[in-house]
Amino acid sequence: MNSIDKTDKLILSLLMNDAEQAYTDIAKKIGYVSGGTVHVRMKKLREMGIVKGANLVVNHDRLGYDICAFLGIYLDKSSLYDDVSEELKKIPEVVEAYYTTGLYSIFAKIYCRDTDHLRDVLHDKIQKISGIQRTETFISLQESINRPVDILTDET
Repeated sequence: MNSIDKTDKLILSLLMNDAEQAYTDIAKKIGYVSGGTVHVRMKKLREMGIVKGANLVVNHDRLGYDICAFLGIYLDKSSLYDDVSEELKKIPEVVEAYYTTGLYSIFAKIYCRDTDHLRDVLHDKIQKISGIQRTETFISLQESINRPVDILTDET
């Protein structure tokens, strides 16, 4: 696998904090590369699998999804993870899911319009998936941190 250098990390760090920046603006901030160099390096980072895509950050509240909840999902057997994950992918309200250690086999994040919608998603969709023993729901009251990892802190 190819390695990345400090310039690659600078480019990534700038884009992780504001992905709408033009490559020419990034080059100006770095000071010693051109916009074309940033473009070439980003292509390399995509090919290496370091950059997997770009996402639009949406305020779900403003779209009418007032409930953000996290679900701890207990499976009948851990070997059912792949099958259950495939079923969870079919539920649009499930936006993230992780295979985890600890109490839960899967930890998922969902968005719902209100508590009635949350109840319907849990009862009519998630808890009906074969292999799910039970779920535990945690409703988020407020997001206090949502940021990328600071990849420049390990520079010496």
